[in-house]
Amino acid sequence: MLVELLLAPQCPHAEDARVMLARCLAEAGLAVPVVERVGEYPSPTMLVNGVDVMTGAAGTPTMQACRLDRPTPRRVLAALRGQAGTV
Repeated sequence: MLVELLLAPQCPHAEDARVMLARCLAEAGLAVPVVERVGEYPSPTMLVNGVDVMTGAAGTPTMQACRLDRPTPRRVLAALRGQAGTV
């Protein structure tokens, strides 16, 4: 499983996203590393096996912007459990 956290530089939501992702991984009983990337991303974006936990789309557009639909614990947990299409 590949878990990625994509952030724009100096994202004000970065630390909250890190904490929430760590809690979701613990709740799901998964000990997988998180690949964190900082660059031109809608921020914060969380990908599980290359799929955005909020949109269900593969990958992410290139842009540096705050994300309005920030990842939620429910969506992250569903993606980690392989149920992204059921939320």
